[in-house]
Amino acid sequence: MLTIYSTPWCGYCVRLKRQLDTAGLPYEAVDIEQNPEAEQIVRAANNGNATVPTVVFADGTVMTNPSLRQVTEKVTSAA
Repeated sequence: MLTIYSTPWCGYCVRLKRQLDTAGLPYEAVDIEQNPEAEQIVRAANNGNATVPTVVFADGTVMTNPSLRQVTEKVTSAA
């Protein structure tokens, strides 16, 4: 399972989650504005920046603002 760190107002986040829903790929969404620990995870992955969407995969790898294709390729290569 992958985790998407996002905010409600981020258009890129909304789009990626909608695309993942359409593709049938499960994920956990975490709002970094509601979870300070999650914001720190995002900042650690992005050189101190709270850049979203930040996607963390089951193997611990991270992608920032990935396309649906990038996420799909990563998920299928891990299977």
